[in-house]
Amino acid sequence: MSSNPTSRDPLANSREFLWIRTFVAPFHPLPSPFGPGDDAAIVQGRRGRFCVTTDSVIEGVHFLLSHARLQDVGHKALAVNLSDLAAMGARPDWFVCSLAVPRAFGRWEVTQLAAGMSVVARQHRIRLIGGNFSAASEVSVSITAAGTLGARALTRGGGRAGDWLYVSGTLGEARLGLELLRKGKRTGAALRQLRPTPRVGLGILASAYARAAIDVSDGFAQDLSHLCFASSLAAEVEVDCLPIAPSLARTLPRRKQLEFALAGGEDYELILAVPAARSVGFERACAEKGERVTRVGQLTRGAGVYLREGGKTISAPRGFDHFR
Repeated sequence: MSSNPTSRDPLANSREFLWIRTFVAPFHPLPSPFGPGDDAAIVQGRRGRFCVTTDSVIEGVHFLLSHARLQDVGHKALAVNLSDLAAMGARPDWFVCSLAVPRAFGRWEVTQLAAGMSVVARQHRIRLIGGNFSAASEVSVSITAAGTLGARALTRGGGRAGDWLYVSGTLGEARLGLELLRKGKRTGAALRQLRPTPRVGLGILASAYARAAIDVSDGFAQDLSHLCFASSLAAEVEVDCLPIAPSLARTLPRRKQLEFALAGGEDYELILAVPAARSVGFERACAEKGERVTRVGQLTRGAGVYLREGGKTISAPRGFDHFR
């Protein structure tokens, strides 16, 4: 095994995760999964366990109104939170929404935000139960969402050496979509960037088979490194097995395809660690439900993410960091 894996410790050089650790330290939080460290926090209620997540989309950081319509913003704000619930294997239940909008906004603008969000809410049967409004210099949508867990919660730290690694859907198209939006195009891959699809159904299905999971928000290689770190394991990935989106294969050279697939981010697919003994059943169940999954590697003893191509270990470009 190479001595230079990708992202041996994903927390070491990330200012975003440094700020998270700095902020939570005075609270002396419980370790994951009942404290910070997973896609969502697990809460033990009177009638069973549920999980809670929170995320925001902010104008100038996550979107530009020159590229995105307000319906797109509402859609994405709820979808990215549902993706976190999906990574835990949770069934969406309720959410609250805090909106900060410019004073120039009127009823039409607020209606457009709500329209995009409500479509996603109906698709996944999640109820809006409250929230807050405030004025701001730019649009900001913050959501807290909760979901009910079944018998098994998927966490980042549940992986075991020998587990097979799967990824859902295809990779890299959201990054290509960003490039298209910057050129004023809203078709094809641009819609993947504007209106991501949370893999809620797959997360619920996978909770009966997988041991660990994470969603792809900051880039496949970087997010996989978080799962490895939490599980105290390494990962070996066959780059040629990655499900690269057809739109990349048609328009980009091979190196650029790999860059977008490995580090593009915002695909909101799921990375799943499944015991080898359950893999046949898992693949069969996914096929029956029309869920596309691709085996891309396995978890091994050690640390870091090892990307193999043609028998050689390659390095991956770094994923997204809010504070880099």
